[in-house]
Amino acid sequence: MSFYTAIETPIGPLLLVGDGAALLEVGLPERGKLADPPADAEESPSKLHAVARQFDEYFAGKRLHFDLPLRPSGTPFQLEVWGALLAIPYGETVSYADIAHRIRRPRAVRAVGAANGANPLAIIVPCHRVIGSHGDLVGYGGGLPIKRWLLAHERKHAPVPELTLTA
Repeated sequence: MSFYTAIETPIGPLLLVGDGAALLEVGLPERGKLADPPADAEESPSKLHAVARQFDEYFAGKRLHFDLPLRPSGTPFQLEVWGALLAIPYGETVSYADIAHRIRRPRAVRAVGAANGANPLAIIVPCHRVIGSHGDLVGYGGGLPIKRWLLAHERKHAPVPELTLTA
């Protein structure tokens, strides 16, 4: 059995889908409207309250990473790519080629792009932090304006590293 709820965010309504034990999907707005929930899912804001709270904290600039049980559905290759996305620090970006190298498949750049585009846990698994090799914003399931907004939001709230001087 799966459950869903919708939350309002600065980028539009997000659809949250879980199974009571883990988060299965984060649906980005589609043309400014809520994505359709799975046909067999039951609406239950209470079952997804912790997820909604963490998103509220993220959009308030107070949460730099999510601490939730995740259960995305994908191929072994997709799961490997999504795992590599989780290692991208908040407020930073990497290229598709960087991800391909991190998973030790340097020639799989296009496959990495396809896996990135199939990510069912947008924002939490930060596919928005992946950009083109020349620093250009390319492709995003929610559209480039949302990707641009998320990157600017994270840059604004990213911690500034402290410089420690030794004598």
